[in-house]
Amino acid sequence: MIRYDNITLAHFSEAYLEGLTSFNLDKEQAKFTALPSEYFEFTEGQHRIVILHEKEPVGFFVLHTTDRVKEYSNNPNAILLTSLSIHQTQQRKGYAKHAMSLLKPFVTSEFPTYNEIVLAVNHQNIPAQTLYTQIGFQDTGRRKTGPIGEQIIMNLLLT
Repeated sequence: MIRYDNITLAHFSEAYLEGLTSFNLDKEQAKFTALPSEYFEFTEGQHRIVILHEKEPVGFFVLHTTDRVKEYSNNPNAILLTSLSIHQTQQRKGYAKHAMSLLKPFVTSEFPTYNEIVLAVNHQNIPAQTLYTQIGFQDTGRRKTGPIGEQIIMNLLLT
């Protein structure tokens, strides 16, 4: 676990299931991400991460170490971040920014063989682009076509 200002990143456990089940997003946000409930079934190489405020789940994302990473980076030591969401009732409290500021030390500690985090963000999702840029992600110049249009591939080097 990595903690900052009452925000903690923790690996998924059954203890968080009830809190994560209640997650919802408005229609505009739901088109850009997945709800935690879509990841309740375990899949090898998908590391479900819970964002906690004190001990209450307020957010969620997935770190992938599967072959899917190759769609975003040629680096064999890259890890893919997807499905970041903050429960609608917990938004605008800085939780996403605090959680993402913990991402680099969390991955370095929990996944020490990885030296890059990659992600794709929809070109229409300006708030997410701003968040990722603020915490150090950079536009790689690569683009991918996603379910609702062009996605910008961004990365954060860990070394």
